[in-house]
Amino acid sequence: MRVLQLIDSLEAGGAERIAVSYANALTDKIEFSGLIATRKEGQLFNQLNKDVSYLFLNKKKAIDFGAVFRLRKFIVKNQIKIVHAHGTSFFTAVLTKLILPKIKIIWHDHYGMRSKESRKNNQVLVFCSFFFSSIFVVNLQLKEWSLKNMLCKKVVFIPNFASIKDESQQTNLRGTKNKRIVFLANLKNPKNHIAILKAFDDLKLKELDWTLHLIGKDYKDGYSQALKDFIETNSLENHIHLYGNRNDIQFILSQASVGVLASTDEGFPVTLLEYGLAGLPVVSTNVGYCSEIIEEEVSGLLFDPLNELEIKKKLTEIIENELFRNRLAVNFRENVEKNYSEEIVIEKLIKAYRK
Repeated sequence: MRVLQLIDSLEAGGAERIAVSYANALTDKIEFSGLIATRKEGQLFNQLNKDVSYLFLNKKKAIDFGAVFRLRKFIVKNQIKIVHAHGTSFFTAVLTKLILPKIKIIWHDHYGMRSKESRKNNQVLVFCSFFFSSIFVVNLQLKEWSLKNMLCKKVVFIPNFASIKDESQQTNLRGTKNKRIVFLANLKNPKNHIAILKAFDDLKLKELDWTLHLIGKDYKDGYSQALKDFIETNSLENHIHLYGNRNDIQFILSQASVGVLASTDEGFPVTLLEYGLAGLPVVSTNVGYCSEIIEEEVSGLLFDPLNELEIKKKLTEIIENELFRNRLAVNFRENVEKNYSEEIVIEKLIKAYRK
C-alpha cells in the first residue's frame, strides 16, 4: 500500500494536523507514506516524521499546470496508488487524475459547516466527486450530506485521533496554578471566542484569580481585534492572555486546569482529544461530533454555543467543584484513550484504504 496525503497548507488547522498525523502514523504501517502541501507551508512542517516523503508544490493559482505535473511526477516516481486529499486539495487531485487516471482519490471532509450548506454552494466539489473512489467524513452529519449530495456514494466515517508528541517546553502560562482555563483554537470564525470572554467577565472570574489563555493563530483581523478590544474595555489584560501559534501544546496543556471549546460549527475537533490526553476536564460546545465524544456530566460538560446563560452555568459548575472536575477529567481521558487512540483509528483507516 502506497499512500499520499494531500493538503493545501501546513498551517496549524484541524485538517492540516490530521493530514500530518496520518502521514506520520502510516510510515511504519504501510509500504510508502508521503505528504504534499500544495499552496503553503507552515509550522506543522516541523512535526513531520523524517520517514515521510515530502514535497511542496508551491501552487500559485487554482489551475496551475506546473504544480499538477510536479504532483504527477511525484506520484509516478513513488508508485503511489491512493491520493488521500484533505479539504480543498481535492481540486488539485482531480486535475492530476485527468492526466493519470490510474490513481484512486479519497476525499476527506473535515468542514463541519458543510452540513448546513446547499449542493448549489458546492457545485465544483459535487462535480469533482465523480472522480472520487471514496469519501471520508469526520462526523455523521457530513456523512448524511455526502450521501445526499455527492456523486460518489461510498462514504465512510473515520474518527479523528490525537497524539501529543512534542517535547519542547517554551510557553509558560501566566496566572495562578490550578486556576487556568485554556482555549486551543485559531482566532477565527466559527470558533466563537467572544462567548467565553463574555462569560469569563460576567462571572467575575478575575476576582477569583482565574485566568483564560487563548492559544492559536492570530490573523490580525476584525475577529481578533474585537477580542482585544473586549479585553481592554473590561480591564482584563492581567487575566486573559493571547499567545498566538505555539508548538509546545503538550506542555501548555499540562499547566492548565480546564479546557474549553465554544465553536458554533465543528466537524470533529482534535482539540477535545488533546484536552482528553492531557487529563483536562472539558467544557465544550455541543455541535458537530462533540456530543459523541463527551458524555454530559460523565466525561465533560456540553453547552449550546449561542446560549450565554448555559455557557455561564456550565463554566460555574466546573470551576466551583474541584472533585467534580477531577472525575470528569479521569473519565474523559479513559474514553479518548479507548476510542480515539492513534492505534485504533489508523487500523480503521487502513481497512478503509483496503476496501
